[in-house]
Amino acid sequence: MADNPHSDILEKRLITETGVAARVVQVIEASILGLGYRVVRVKVSSANGCTVQIMAERPDGTMTVDDCEAVSRAISPLLDLDDPVGKAYYLEVSSPGIDRPLVRAVDFARWAGYEAKVELAVPMDGRKRFRGLIGAPNPDGLTVPIDLPDVKEGLPSRIDLPLRDLGDAYLVLTDELVRESLRRGGPPSLDDGDDAPDEDDPEIEAEPAPAPLKKKVSRPLKPKASQRPKPVKVETEESLAIKAKNKAKPVRTKAVRVKEDGKLH
Repeated sequence: MADNPHSDILEKRLITETGVAARVVQVIEASILGLGYRVVRVKVSSANGCTVQIMAERPDGTMTVDDCEAVSRAISPLLDLDDPVGKAYYLEVSSPGIDRPLVRAVDFARWAGYEAKVELAVPMDGRKRFRGLIGAPNPDGLTVPIDLPDVKEGLPSRIDLPLRDLGDAYLVLTDELVRESLRRGGPPSLDDGDDAPDEDDPEIEAEPAPAPLKKKVSRPLKPKASQRPKPVKVETEESLAIKAKNKAKPVRTKAVRVKEDGKLH
């Protein structure tokens, strides 16, 4: 990628946030880049009152629970200081997951040959939503081909989508995608070539694909001193689902106890 004259274009995020999410990105992005990671997507939702979800990854597309925790520790003080949300919220730092968003041209290149859903912000020939097998973007990163299985007779089955008009895109979770992600221990690299799976290998075919996990760190925050924090949770998406009905009891940190006892000057 370093020798590619269009490297900057391929690595640039094609989808940008708006509103509160955009303010969050402004606060955290430089810090995340400094740690050797990059922002995939930031979303602010009403889950648990208010949740700020930050998807991040290493340049090669990998992201462990330890990586999520490192990012969370680095950006939490920045968010406390700048307070871009303006109210209490839960912070979630996670990997993109197997059915990940595609936000850079390089993401399409890594996952060429896999099924994706793509939505354009600007209609193309009266159509905004497409689903099919994506190919590698053209060298300048301006368009990406997609093979469509649902076209009417007489219409082209392969079209080039303009990435400048990208509104949303993500991989479709299939058994093939899960197997490949688990086999490689992460997303395919851009030059995997000879490492492609052998479709005739009975061990690969016979082994059922386990449910995909998304590595995640959840950290309740207290933008105001009067609000009590809750314990940090470092869990996989699967364990979070199992414990969804069990709410953690709030605890007071040492800093909160000192302040409430009137010993903080």
